[in-house]
Amino acid sequence: MGEEQAKDQQLAELKKRMLERQKAAEAEAQLNKVVGSLLSAEARTRLNNVKLVNKELYLKAVQAIVYLYNSGRADGKMSEGQLKNLLGQLRNKRQITIRRK
Repeated sequence: MGEEQAKDQQLAELKKRMLERQKAAEAEAQLNKVVGSLLSAEARTRLNNVKLVNKELYLKAVQAIVYLYNSGRADGKMSEGQLKNLLGQLRNKRQITIRRK
């Protein structure tokens, strides 16, 4: 019985992980749809390329784009040049870390 319970537990964990991945994929697809509607075709292509190369920068850019539109700082679709400028600003931000000796 112990072996069967372990198998059932493993199966339950696997199902849970698959569900979490599915939810994450759905959320990302919805986010891509929203952000895609805020960008020109060229900007969307550039952002997708950034996503392939640097996931962290991509996520920062998406957050910044959504923030800009929600705060009313951007109107119309963002052009590729504007996106390049935004990406440059995000890349150049310094992160301050405190190290203990």
